[in-house]
Amino acid sequence: MRPRRAPFAMRIDVQHSQHDIDDELDTLYERLHQPGHRLHGLPAVALGRSGLIVRHREADGEYFLYVEDPVARQLAGYTVFNRLPELPRRADRYLRAPHTRLRGSAQRKRLATTLYRWGLDAGLCLISGARQSVGAARLWTALAHDYRHGFVDVEGRALRYLGETVADDVHGALHTRRLLLGNGWTLGELAQATGMTGVDAAEYANVNVRRGEHERHSVPSVGHARPVAHVAHVTHAPMR
Repeated sequence: MRPRRAPFAMRIDVQHSQHDIDDELDTLYERLHQPGHRLHGLPAVALGRSGLIVRHREADGEYFLYVEDPVARQLAGYTVFNRLPELPRRADRYLRAPHTRLRGSAQRKRLATTLYRWGLDAGLCLISGARQSVGAARLWTALAHDYRHGFVDVEGRALRYLGETVADDVHGALHTRRLLLGNGWTLGELAQATGMTGVDAAEYANVNVRRGEHERHSVPSVGHARPVAHVAHVTHAPMR
């Protein structure tokens, strides 16, 4: 029997040139402040007490968050919640794939974590791309402690839930993706909304795994779910 990988131990083979990222951010900053450009004058909100602001827009069902440093007069980074063409139409209405670029000086400051949590806490369900960078993989691993997570298969534009762990041969497939459920969602509700199959079988297997782990340890594990302030109910509305 093949060993099963720990949750979220997937392909980590993407590398980006920091110089290219910084150049891209400089170009975006110029466009954000260029009168007449479509990015000029976007609405902005303060990012806590960081001194940063986040400008945001929606285009064709995708969400763009630009993190601006007004003092330094530059972009610290951005996150885009992309649509994935390999998803079936029903799933495309509810799932988005986050993509983040950060300036070198803005890394290790939990900016990406904050932006991802904004989306998840608002009820967005996130799915990964085929490959990830080391930083992205670590971020997803950290978020998995606070949000329901698992693996899905997207082969043939059909969405199939695989469970919280996968075997090595499944892990290596390009059509295996990570999944994070947004606030207010259950697997059953997401399956019904998106047409995702495999939930019942995978849930049965996960329950048996967790039961076995519980029996081997005298102290039961504590759930990591955390309430979201000022959110009484999340409406599962499609994004398009």
